Amino acid sequence: MAPNISMTSQELLRWHLDAGVDETIAAKPVNRFESLAAEPAPQPVSQQPGFAEAPSPSISPSPSPAPATVSENGNEDVTAAVHLAQAAETVSDLRQALESFDGCVLKKTATNLVFTDGNAEARILFIGEGPGAEEDRQGTPFVGPSGKLLDKMMASIGLDRTQALISNTVFWRPPGNRTPTAHEIAVCMPFVERLIELVDPKILVALGGPAAKSLLAQTAGVGKLRGKWFPYSTPGLARPIEATALYHPAYLLRSPGQKRATWSDWLGIKRKLEED
Repeated sequence: MAPNISMTSQELLRWHLDAGVDETIAAKPVNRFESLAAEPAPQPVSQQPGFAEAPSPSISPSPSPAPATVSENGNEDVTAAVHLAQAAETVSDLRQALESFDGCVLKKTATNLVFTDGNAEARILFIGEGPGAEEDRQGTPFVGPSGKLLDKMMASIGLDRTQALISNTVFWRPPGNRTPTAHEIAVCMPFVERLIELVDPKILVALGGPAAKSLLAQTAGVGKLRGKWFPYSTPGLARPIEATALYHPAYLLRSPGQKRATWSDWLGIKRKLEED
């Protein structure tokens, strides 16, 4: 028999937060047990109207066609994303394309599309991993605690959001702030690549490991990639873009000891921006 444990409302809320339940999906709660009880019990096939019981066949029936695999559906989503992204001629067009795109499952649970913030003509483009809870509420990337730290780090080299553009590798918040899946990143990547082509910045900065692996095609962690420069190119770019990786601001909030090394990386970015 289970022990009788009572919890205060505050303790119960804390338990939900610890379990990762930090957002509600619907405005009103749904009693799943009530809806389950309301459903009629399934009727045996032999008792359904129009059914005449027949003797079992002497041969095995042909196997049913296999359902479409996840990879097949995923390929269709990526193909649709490529067509929509390539048709965009401006960053505004690209946003409208994302608003009409239903190929990413994250859209079903997110509150808002989180696309870009800043100057679409900036010389530097920052791309992180994905939106968090505050970003999802406001529809703007990097507005939570990690965004405030990013603003401070940009200010340290004389930048603000009017001189930079900020985005992510996925444009809707993963539930519970989990890491985006490979499929979720894949269906968003055509839009990310088209964004880079349209902005055509001098410098591309990947914030955090997932963004660095997706954009720089590198398997090493940020600790080995930071401070190094890589050429980023797509068929739509007139020339390769200089790209680098930084520790994600959220990681620096958890590991403040890495801020000194990150300061050195920011100075390197400043030197690149000052080059002709």
